Amino acid sequence: MIKHSRAYAIAGHVALILVTLSMIAPLLLVFMSSISSESALVQDGYTFWPAQFSLDAYSFIAQNSATVFRAYGVTIIVTVVGTAVGLFLTSTLAYALSLPELPGRRTLSFLVFFTLLFNGGLVPAYIMWSSLGVRNTLLAYILPALLVNAFNVILMRSYYQVNIPPEVYEAAKLDGAGYARIYFQLVLPLGKPILVTIGLFIALGYWNDWTNGLYYVSDPNLFSIQTFLNRMIQDIQAISNNSTGTVVTSNVPTVSVRMAISFVALLPLLIIYPLLQRYFARGIMVGAVKG
Repeated sequence: MIKHSRAYAIAGHVALILVTLSMIAPLLLVFMSSISSESALVQDGYTFWPAQFSLDAYSFIAQNSATVFRAYGVTIIVTVVGTAVGLFLTSTLAYALSLPELPGRRTLSFLVFFTLLFNGGLVPAYIMWSSLGVRNTLLAYILPALLVNAFNVILMRSYYQVNIPPEVYEAAKLDGAGYARIYFQLVLPLGKPILVTIGLFIALGYWNDWTNGLYYVSDPNLFSIQTFLNRMIQDIQAISNNSTGTVVTSNVPTVSVRMAISFVALLPLLIIYPLLQRYFARGIMVGAVKG
């Protein structure tokens, strides 16, 4: 029995090490490629150890530092506002669905689940948001992504049902507390792990989103970091494909710049994620106990 447990533990550790390496390796490859010279990348391809080190890609980005910082500012505003509003909507809907006495609870739960399977599609969404006048505004980033994600609602509702006993609600009601007071003074403090977890999900969605900027934003002053990086990659590709721009092309490290751009966009998330990891593990595991 002891040998069996030890073998199981060793196999588990080996599996976790392999999974960890599979996640770290792409990040390491991106960073190493970003500090490789353009000629080495073209000749040898992507490698974990550059044949020739070069910071030309980061120098190229530094030349556009004002635009990069402005794009970072837009991204931070959109992420903070969108995450706060999205988390409030998600938590209030999950709280309501967790209450057994809610009228039409099964129907509402089905409607939330239905959105996991079907959606209106890109064209109706584009027509709707364009008609609402969100183009070239910060709302173009916030509103389309603000629609509540059904997976997050179900995860949070399950957490509330498992971790907040009905006796707590009953005791609060006997003391004269209404639903709003119970939500703000009981549900939110007790649901801190799942709030941080879902908040991280929503924040990652806003930070990594580049499609809404592609569809609805053409003003360079309103580019988010992902939209700016996407446009920069397209511009580099356009320069590379321009037969009359051979002088400019020779000065632009097109391949390494792509890697440097990707690493710059990932850097804030790599810093923030370890700080929230303990809440993330508790929230996602407990919330997934039952549906």
